[in-house]
Amino acid sequence: MQISSKFSNSSTILIADSGSTKTEWRLLSKKRKRTIFTQGLSPYFLNAAQIEAVLQNELLPHLPDERPDTLYFYGTGCAAPANARMVKGVLTRLFPDAQVEVTHDLMGAARALCGHDPGVACILGTGSNSGFYNGKSITKNSPGLGYVLGDEGSGAYLGKRVLQYYLYGTFDEELHAKFMAEYESKPETILDSVYKKPLPNRYLAGYSHFLSANRGHYMVENIIEDGLNDFFFQHLCKYRESWTKPIHFIGGVAHAFRDVLRELGRSYEFEIGKILKVPMDGLEAYHNPSV
Repeated sequence: MQISSKFSNSSTILIADSGSTKTEWRLLSKKRKRTIFTQGLSPYFLNAAQIEAVLQNELLPHLPDERPDTLYFYGTGCAAPANARMVKGVLTRLFPDAQVEVTHDLMGAARALCGHDPGVACILGTGSNSGFYNGKSITKNSPGLGYVLGDEGSGAYLGKRVLQYYLYGTFDEELHAKFMAEYESKPETILDSVYKKPLPNRYLAGYSHFLSANRGHYMVENIIEDGLNDFFFQHLCKYRESWTKPIHFIGGVAHAFRDVLRELGRSYEFEIGKILKVPMDGLEAYHNPSV
C-alpha cells in the first residue's frame, strides 16, 4: 500500500516507525512535537490482541489530551496484506476519529532516505530488507526470508554468528572470557532462549552489541564483514540499479558499522549514500505537515 499525502494538512499527525524491537511514535500538532517509544509491533510475533494491549499500556497513556486526525504507520511485517489489515484494524479501533494508513517499514525507510528521488533503500536493524524505490513506490524487493532463513546483515544474523563462535569454541581466550563476563554463558540457557522462548530474533540481535564493543579484534571484524557482505551479495547484487543509483541504509546495525558498509561499497563499486540510525526525522520531513 502506498501512503498518500492527502491528509498532510491535518492539525494533528501521528507517525509510527515500527520494527521488531521497538516502535518510535512522533506526534505533530500546532502546539508541540512529542516522541514516544513502545516495544516493536511485528504482526509475525504479536497478534491483534497483543498489539492492542501494548498500545493501551505503552502509547495511549502518553496521549491523554491529544489524539491524531491522521495516523501514518510504517511497520515491519506489514508488506503482507493480511498483516497490514490486522494492524490497521487495531489502530482504527483505538483511534476511531483518525484517518489511518498502514504500510511496510521498507516504504518508510525509502521515504526517509530518498524523499522523492530514486535509490536503493536498505534496512539493517534487528532484521534486514532492501528494495529499489523509484521516487514514488518500491518497484523491486529482494525476498525477505526472516531471521531463520535470511535476514543477512541484520542484528539477528550477526548475533547468531556470535553465539556460534562462542558455543563452537571458535573464539580465542580473550573474546571467550569477555563473552562469559558479559552474558549468560550456559549453553542450555542460550538454546532455550533461541528455541523455546518468545521473540528469539530480538534475543539473537542483542548479541550483535558484543561486536560493537569489541571492534578491532580480527574475529569480530571478520564476523561483521562477512555478515554485511552476505547482505551485499544476496540482495544488493540482485538490483541492476545498485550500480547506477545511490544505496542508502537505515537502522542500528547500519549506523554502528557504517565504516564497513562504505568499504564494501567501494569494493563492489556501489555509491553509498545516507546511513541513518532511525527514519523518523526523514519521515517527518517527507510528510511535511503544516503544523
